[in-house]
Amino acid sequence: MSIARPEVTGRSIAGALADTLADGGWRAKARPEQLAPEGDWWNGWLLMAGRGFGKTRTGAEWVKEHVEAGTAGRIALIAPTAGDARDVMIEGPAGLLAVSSPWLRPEYEPSKRRLTWPNGATASTFSSEEADRLRGPQHDLAWADEIAAMAEPSGVWDMLMFGLRIGAHPRWLATTTPKPVKLLRELLAREGRDVVVTRGSTFANAANLAPNFLEGIKARYGGTRLGRQELEAELLSDVPGALWQLDWIDRDRVERAPELKRIVVAVDPAVSTNEGSDETGIVVAGIDANRHGYVIEDLSGRYAPHEWAAVAVNAYRRHKADRIIAEKNNGGDMVETTIRMVSTNVSFKAVHASRGKVTRAEPISALYEQKKVHHLGTLTQLEDQMCAFTSDFDRSRSGYSPDRVDALVWALSELLGEVHTPARFVYLNWMGR
Repeated sequence: MSIARPEVTGRSIAGALADTLADGGWRAKARPEQLAPEGDWWNGWLLMAGRGFGKTRTGAEWVKEHVEAGTAGRIALIAPTAGDARDVMIEGPAGLLAVSSPWLRPEYEPSKRRLTWPNGATASTFSSEEADRLRGPQHDLAWADEIAAMAEPSGVWDMLMFGLRIGAHPRWLATTTPKPVKLLRELLAREGRDVVVTRGSTFANAANLAPNFLEGIKARYGGTRLGRQELEAELLSDVPGALWQLDWIDRDRVERAPELKRIVVAVDPAVSTNEGSDETGIVVAGIDANRHGYVIEDLSGRYAPHEWAAVAVNAYRRHKADRIIAEKNNGGDMVETTIRMVSTNVSFKAVHASRGKVTRAEPISALYEQKKVHHLGTLTQLEDQMCAFTSDFDRSRSGYSPDRVDALVWALSELLGEVHTPARFVYLNWMGR
C-alpha cells in the first residue's frame, strides 16, 4: 500500500528527502548512525544503543520520512507498555508529534491508540502486555521500541512479524538498550543476511546531553557491568555469579518432550495479593526414562489465592500430572486448603524449605550444566529470572523474591530426588565467590 501527500505525488523518495535537507531538517542534523541503512536487501534494522543515544528520535524520524515519502500507510508502533507508547513514542520530546512537519502533522486519538496523517497514513500503538492485539492488523512498516524490556519479547515479535506483510517491501526498526534476551540474540544472528545492526554508546550523543549528566554517569558507572550494558550497549550474555547461564538453556532446549514418566506442577505461593506483591511461581515439569528433566510450562504470575489454585489445578489436569507440590512455609495448611477448594481429588504434597534458596537451587543448576534439564520452547520470564539469580542472593538487598525459580527448583527436586550439592559449589561458597 502506498500513501502519498499531494505535494509529493509522483515524486521519488529522494525528492522528498531533498525538501527535508533544504529545510535544515533531520538528515542535516543526524549523526550517520542515526540514518537508515542504504540498499534494498535488508528487511529489518536493529539499533542497539545506550541510554541517551537518540534511539527514540531516530525511530520517530524514520517513521516520519516513510510517511512523507508515501512509502508507508499502515504502521505498527510497539512499546513495552501502553504508557511507553504514548509518553515516549507519540508524545515524548523526541516522539512522532514533536518531529512532525507542520505541513503534514498527524492527528492523535489516544482513545483509539492511533495517529492519522493528512495523506491517509495511520499508525496504531501496541503494548507488549497485550500482544494478541497484533494478531489481526496488517502493516507495511513497524517500529518497536525497547524490545529487550518487553514482556515476552519473542511472543510479541512473532505476532508482529505475522502481520508485517503488506506493501512493496515491509520493513521494521527495533530500537533498544540491550539485555540478554533470546529475541535479541536471534536478531543479531541475522546480521548481514536480512538485518542491519547499528551499535552506539550514550557518549556518541554527548553534544546533546547535559555535561553534569555525562560526568555523573562516567564517575558512577564507568567500567561497571551496568555501565557496559546501559551506556556502551554491550550485550552481556551472563550475570557474574549467576547459577544459570542462558547458553546452557539454549544448548539443551527442545521443541517437544519425549514420553515422560512423571509430571508435576510446583507452586510457590505469594504471601500477599497487594499491588506490587511477589508473584506466585507455578512451573510444570516432567522426567523421562533417562532421568532427564523437562520444564514444560511457566504459568507464574500475580494471582489471588483462588486464582493461583485454579491455574495449578487446570495445569495438573491438562498435563495429566501426578502431583501438585506447594511450598507451605508462609501459608501453612492454608495452601493445601486453597487447592482443595478448587478440587478435592488432586494428588497434593506440601514441601517445607529447611534450607536457603541458594542452597536448594545450586544442585539443580548443576543438572543444567550437566545437560540433564531441557526447556520445552522458550520460557522467557523464567529464564531471565534464572540467569539473574546469583550465588550471593539476598532478598533484603535484591528487593524481590525469585518465585519462578523457586517453583522450578521444587519441581525438579521432586522429580530427580535428593540431589547433593557438587563439591565445586561448596568450594566456591567457602571461598566467598
